[in-house]
Amino acid sequence: MSALVSPQEIVRSGLCIGCGSCVAQAKVPDVQMNFDDYGQLKPTGDSAWFNQRSVSFTQTCPFSPEAKNEDDLADHLYPTAEQQHPSIGRFEKAYVGHVGEADFRLQGSSGGMVTWVATELMRQGLIDGVAHVIATEDPQTNGRYFKYRIARTEAEVRAGAKSRYYPIELSEILKIIREVPGRYAVVGIPCFIKAVQLLRREDPVIRERIKFTLGLFCGHMKSARFVESFAWQMNVPVNQVEQVEYRLKDHNHPANWYNAQLTLRNGQKVNRLWWHLADGDWGAGFYMNSACNYCDDVVAETADISFGDAWVEPYSSDGKGTNVVVVRSPVIEQLVANAIQENRLELKAVDAEFVHQTQAAGFRQRREGLAYRLTWQKKGVKPRKRVAPDAKTPTRQRKLIYRTRYYISAWSNRVFKFARQLQKPQIYYRWARVAAAIYHGLAYHQGKFKEMFKRHSELKG
Repeated sequence: MSALVSPQEIVRSGLCIGCGSCVAQAKVPDVQMNFDDYGQLKPTGDSAWFNQRSVSFTQTCPFSPEAKNEDDLADHLYPTAEQQHPSIGRFEKAYVGHVGEADFRLQGSSGGMVTWVATELMRQGLIDGVAHVIATEDPQTNGRYFKYRIARTEAEVRAGAKSRYYPIELSEILKIIREVPGRYAVVGIPCFIKAVQLLRREDPVIRERIKFTLGLFCGHMKSARFVESFAWQMNVPVNQVEQVEYRLKDHNHPANWYNAQLTLRNGQKVNRLWWHLADGDWGAGFYMNSACNYCDDVVAETADISFGDAWVEPYSSDGKGTNVVVVRSPVIEQLVANAIQENRLELKAVDAEFVHQTQAAGFRQRREGLAYRLTWQKKGVKPRKRVAPDAKTPTRQRKLIYRTRYYISAWSNRVFKFARQLQKPQIYYRWARVAAAIYHGLAYHQGKFKEMFKRHSELKG
């Protein structure tokens, strides 16, 4: 190991994703995960711990340059995998489709597969609990809209259905798993699953108790300010928001027409399509965690099974939702194969290229875009990734898009913070509309100013 790093160095270098693995391992009091000024979760507490360089932290932080990368982890976890692909990693089988059983598909944001697999593992007696994300009961009191919890019944597992584009962290759940004997599955985005796998290598208790990992395809992590922006733009008080639905399912609309809904304390519900929100274009990168600029895993390559949306036709137009699934664990592959035979799952096999196609934009950002970003000057800890720095391959157009997305990500956090401090949402709106219009013109219309002006007018409404 060439260089040890501390939590402080990872945070200051913009490489902390807020997973909470470091806090779960801390053996000192008063160390916890809290929101920073931008609405991202970061470790806080004992300064001696925060500034200490250690082997354990260096080996288990998912963005540490000295930690095992996804290829190394997958080689160890899935040595007998039937297939291997540069983007998808090692895997047994890949599928596209949805759950045919009960109302799993209806209750999920996509095809219902995440909840079904977690439930099936419990039904088959393979696990005692599932660590997954649920909505908090009183977000205005506890300060968070979502959190991890361990579900121990099928009803509790199913209560965790739906997508949550909100900062969450694993510290308390990992502590519970270490303290309470049992067999657990963990659901998480790629970097969280990587953090779990790194910790499993170092901690025999965690290794023995976490039996399965369920990964979610990921574009990037949003900050908590995204919810506040929803409230601002829907003209409702932020302090009255009780529930957040990021993707309200509507069978009459294509699956990629995201519809955000807020439920207030008085029961009132308000909603708006993301397309009509100033910061609703996912690809523009509003509120993105800075660490996401240095991630090269789209499909949770270290998870036993991972799930995404099938963003290709005819699936993206199906408002009921469709999953693309990559299976790496032989045990889970057998569960899936049995359920297909029993007509409980409506899945068909696909190849790695199909999976890649469904996430093409994400792979451009995290492979070509990442290679380009690695050529930029950066202060602090330098990430070590599976792609080599490359400023020659991207076209001038692609470079402009990557630069624009990077600055939108950084400045959306800063401008929102300023507008929030002054309680003047219009400061943020005006900036966001211009930024979104510029990105729209660059990304979809070869930089045509006419299209930028058109999109800005649409957002002004």
